[in-house]
Amino acid sequence: MDAPSLQGLLTPPALALFGLCIGSFLNVVIHRMPLMLEREWRAESAELLSVQIEPAETLTLSRPRSRCPSCGHAITWYENIPVLSYLWLRGRCSECKTRISPRYPLVELLTGILFGLIGWRFGATPVALLWCGFAAVLVALSGIDWDTTFLPDNLTLPLLWAGLVSSAAGWTIPLSDAVWGAAVGYLSLWSVYWLFKLTTGKEGMGFGDFKLLAALGAWLGLKMILPIVLAASIIGAVIGIVMKLGGSLREGRYVPFGPFLAGAGLVVMLAGPARVLGLIGWA
Repeated sequence: MDAPSLQGLLTPPALALFGLCIGSFLNVVIHRMPLMLEREWRAESAELLSVQIEPAETLTLSRPRSRCPSCGHAITWYENIPVLSYLWLRGRCSECKTRISPRYPLVELLTGILFGLIGWRFGATPVALLWCGFAAVLVALSGIDWDTTFLPDNLTLPLLWAGLVSSAAGWTIPLSDAVWGAAVGYLSLWSVYWLFKLTTGKEGMGFGDFKLLAALGAWLGLKMILPIVLAASIIGAVIGIVMKLGGSLREGRYVPFGPFLAGAGLVVMLAGPARVLGLIGWA
């Protein structure tokens, strides 16, 4: 494929369409990865305890085919077209008419919009695809953390290493900035965690948050750590208060921090370091 053709596939509209399709796959990741990990943990625990458990149906990101959780209807290809199928089906299963969560098209739309914005931010270059992968993993992590309050190492650690390797290859930021960003990102939340635990005897966040901020530091650099944490804390506090007042946040539960870290990281990436530093007066 020649350079003009490749550039045509990396324009913002083309990337946005690609993002819609990736968003459909991310819905599968968000739903199935926690279930796959739970089965893996159960099998390992049963093996350690020498306990027999019933074999479960094979579950991967590709098997079995997507189906309605209520009636088991296998989703056909034309029922799986991003956003359009949801509108055509009017948000309901074609067989049992059970309501389909609007989050499915919202994740697809969000991913499409992010990919389009990345194309606009970085231009029609292969580096844009690199940042699209960064955004896709953050969308998946946000959905999983919101559902389960768990950030799987299967996603956070590859994201961290991908950031360091991309930096070493000269595709993103200087390697020293990436290394220090990862180290300070991890240690900053690790310190807050232990300070809060020693003071109150409670755990204020999970270890997955440390790894996620480390990954963001590896991609975005040391100077972006503070803006990301500040933005995530403010937005998370506001949404938590709104949910509490609206009665959707039950007593003893908390709003996961991961989606806000991921969202702040995406905003910083799209805005660019110069604009972010200028906003906080560091430029």
